[in-house]
Amino acid sequence: MEGCKVSKVLISVAPVSALEKVINPKKIAEDVIECEKAGAGMVHLHVRDTKGNLTSDLTVFKEIVERIREKSNIVIQASTGGVSNLTIQERCAPLYYDQVEATSLNVGSCNLGKSVYSNPIDEVEYCVSEIIKMNKLPEIEVFELGMIHAVAELRKKFMFRHPILFSIVLGHIGTAPATIEALTAMRSFIPEDALWGITHAHRKDYSIFSAALGMGASTVRVGFEDSDYLDENTTVDKNVLLVDRVAKIIDAMGLETATPDEARKMLNI
Repeated sequence: MEGCKVSKVLISVAPVSALEKVINPKKIAEDVIECEKAGAGMVHLHVRDTKGNLTSDLTVFKEIVERIREKSNIVIQASTGGVSNLTIQERCAPLYYDQVEATSLNVGSCNLGKSVYSNPIDEVEYCVSEIIKMNKLPEIEVFELGMIHAVAELRKKFMFRHPILFSIVLGHIGTAPATIEALTAMRSFIPEDALWGITHAHRKDYSIFSAALGMGASTVRVGFEDSDYLDENTTVDKNVLLVDRVAKIIDAMGLETATPDEARKMLNI
């Protein structure tokens, strides 16, 4: 089945590596502001403390968002995920912040390297209910085919906003590999009334991005959370360089990047 089509491609930037141990709100905000100028329409942020630990305390998160908002109209997306010891209630903390427009949603458990990413169904249903109650847009991160099926089951119980948005996540050790075969299989399970995009963990080239765009992806996520490689031999210290590279690929394929307001229209925010 094919996902529904759009004329614009949304670049989402995930600017902070999970290994980062010094969170500098000013530096992150400046990078994100430049990323919007280079073509990013959405920013994906986890709630972290100054040492990079996931937390339910929004102090640092709010400072980053407020600094971004001073000069940028980029869509703000908060994560409700990440491997941690937080309860599901603590993971949902950013849903109640009015500057958050979209949120990630994880609907199943899996191995991520040596860690177990735990998302039992009762916690998933709690997260879904809170996302719907707070009227946020969920981007459903799917690491395996079974997670797409889990969404089909959840839709029988919950009224998701339209269009529903998936992100096919490839490349984590222990989940679906970053191959064309895996991408094709995952894409084939995306519902016809949905939008979908691509996230490539541990990326060193852009072949999966290009393939996904050719298959009709509506979103591409890039940034230090997934990889800091500009090409197979070069890493960079600014996310804007990665965003610029993806924007050029989108342009070369005869497509256009979505501005933040175009992204809001596309995603019904």
